[in-house]
Amino acid sequence: MNNKLEKMKNDPCKVRLFIDDDEQPIAELNTPVQFELDTSKLIDGEHTLRIVGKSINGREGIRKINFIVRNGPAIDIEGISENKVVDGTLPLMINAYDKGDYNKFVIEGSETPKSIPSWLWIILIAFVGWAAFYLITYFNI
Repeated sequence: MNNKLEKMKNDPCKVRLFIDDDEQPIAELNTPVQFELDTSKLIDGEHTLRIVGKSINGREGIRKINFIVRNGPAIDIEGISENKVVDGTLPLMINAYDKGDYNKFVIEGSETPKSIPSWLWIILIAFVGWAAFYLITYFNI
């Protein structure tokens, strides 16, 4: 019996890792372990990592971790937003860009051009109005 207790102390717990609702685990490991999850094989969107641990007594514990994969190109859109009420024709600016090659930086397409925000136009008009007022009052003295 003493030998059996000694063996139980040295036996590690086992964990199985599942992605989403897959029945087949992506890995079956003895703990403690460091594991690298390769998300490049997953489609973009929401996923769940389900970790099932089994103790040496046979009891199981489950932990679920939700995460979002975004390996594909980032997509930016200007001109419409989520749940916006619209009518007529909408001018849209759409850009998709990828991380690309990590060894070199490509400027073209890596940033989404934006239109000038309305608050900046208001500040510019106010400044031009103030400058005109200043010039008119300065030269009238």
